Amino acid sequence: MTFTTAQFVWLLLLIASIVLEAATVNLVGIWFAIGAGAALITTAFTGSWTVQFIVFGVVSAVAVIATKPLAQKLRHRRPVPTNADLNVGRKARVIAAIQPGAAGRVRLDGVDWQAYSGEALEEGALCEVLDIDGATLLVKPLSAAKAPEPSSPTIEEAAPEETPEPEAPEAEASREPVVV
Repeated sequence: MTFTTAQFVWLLLLIASIVLEAATVNLVGIWFAIGAGAALITTAFTGSWTVQFIVFGVVSAVAVIATKPLAQKLRHRRPVPTNADLNVGRKARVIAAIQPGAAGRVRLDGVDWQAYSGEALEEGALCEVLDIDGATLLVKPLSAAKAPEPSSPTIEEAAPEETPEPEAPEAEASREPVVV
């Protein structure tokens, strides 16, 4: 089997498009690979470069139109919300000083977090949570002066402590053992 120049060109474009697609994850070359494959098949029926380019262009355009909704769906995935997202906008107290570009520590609802800030924050300062990236908070200072503890209650403060009521001695005496 001998290859014509047209077959060689379309095969080379097909391989280059596949390599480009494999190197990126943005659906850049897959449409051209499909078009080049169609143009390569067309070379078996006609030697006309014009017809081959038209087939390449039309098939590539149809592939783009057909896969565009899928590509947009994959590109615009929403992040999975977590309970940590609820901490954005809340107040925390700096427990280890934060310098711009260097991590520090903050306490939010009794939990210590690693934190970064674009501004210096001294230990004991109040800050507001701007964003969460994994287990790291991005914070900004609320005020330069040390303020009272954040108003959001901790888990221990939010849940009242329940103490069981003692049973009456008569109730204990009236219990009979259960035989199994």
